[in-house]
Amino acid sequence: MAEALRVGIAGLGTVGASVARVLTEKAAELTRQCGREIVVTAVSARDSTRDRGVDLSAAQWFADPVELARSADIDVLVELIGGEEGPARASVTAALEAGRHVVTANKALLARHGVALAEIAEEKGILLNYEAAVAGGIPVIKTMREAMAGNTVSRVFGILNGTCNYILTRMEAEGLSFEDCLKDAQRLGYAEADPTFDIEGNDTAHKLSILTSLAFGNRIAADDIYLEGISNITQADIRAASELGYRIKLLGVALRTESGIEQRVHPTMVPTASVIAQVHGVTNAVAIETDILGELLLSGPGAGGNATASAVVGDIADIAKSRPGFQHGPVFGRPAKELQPYRKARMRTHAGGYFIRLTVHDRVGVFAAVAQRMAENEISLESIVQHANGANPETQKTVILVTHETTEAAVRGAVDGITEDGHLVDKAQVIRIERAG
Repeated sequence: MAEALRVGIAGLGTVGASVARVLTEKAAELTRQCGREIVVTAVSARDSTRDRGVDLSAAQWFADPVELARSADIDVLVELIGGEEGPARASVTAALEAGRHVVTANKALLARHGVALAEIAEEKGILLNYEAAVAGGIPVIKTMREAMAGNTVSRVFGILNGTCNYILTRMEAEGLSFEDCLKDAQRLGYAEADPTFDIEGNDTAHKLSILTSLAFGNRIAADDIYLEGISNITQADIRAASELGYRIKLLGVALRTESGIEQRVHPTMVPTASVIAQVHGVTNAVAIETDILGELLLSGPGAGGNATASAVVGDIADIAKSRPGFQHGPVFGRPAKELQPYRKARMRTHAGGYFIRLTVHDRVGVFAAVAQRMAENEISLESIVQHANGANPETQKTVILVTHETTEAAVRGAVDGITEDGHLVDKAQVIRIERAG
């Protein structure tokens, strides 16, 4: 039997402790599957006295994760510190430069520095595995990187943030406000004390940028993503979507267009009967559309200690199964030096249907003016619904428009015109309608 694979874990929070526990409890089974032992020989954490529910007394403790990364007593660094800079980046860089394999769940690090880190790993002939960085326990990275050879991807989209999906699910199912659902998500541990990174779409954007690179062979471009969060979604939107046969989800969408690659994160209306509309709670889902396979949908736990630990352990096991001299595949499916510069598509030419909710003053000429602005921008309407505004039924109306396929520029032009006309009580709500499987 080959020598044991020596693992160093940097970061012993919920996920790190779960990884250590799984490697200990499943040691015999992992040895049978991998043909060698996997042993945690070193760890790094701020508090060495804290009880983490697993016996780490045999492991060497390092106060500095960079020192751990350079240790000659490990073969693999498992980075679970988090953050795109600081000790996370320093320790991963140090491990790769020292010829150590790396496993990480850090999507922020990869979104910012993934290509540079991949170049080091490929130059050294070692592995940089990151299944847990996107969609938790769903094996989407391995699927796109290894199982789809020969396929040309046209679009990848999905629900990539469990916090947002939980909030939107509760809003629809129980008629609660966004604020109430967010507070409950924080109480249950699904949302951070400062939830901005999740609810404004940044977390989804980081994950989407990694999937985009895998799908289209471009350098990661996390800063070139059109971004909208869910904090402005109201019960009026949820109810209107349901009446029209849709459900609101926060989607990350990347597709290849004639003008370049389009990346966007925003609330989206998907048909209630579609598969992705049935993804509820903290569950994640990723759909991949290709020329050979057609559409593949992967769904499962997207967050939490066990789901993320499962993906991390899977990455460690893959390293344990590899042998010296084996030529490892490229980190992002293509050699990092051959990844193409990102060419951003013209976002405002995006074509599709739109949901537009307008709260307007109830006075003569308003509906004619709205219709005129739609006509000026060559927007064809599928449906128009109007009713009294619940807060001020005597003086205000809510107008809900659903368009046929049109462009982003046309919709924004019409809404800008209606706003300039002075008929709106509040800012218009615009939500894209997505073709979804």
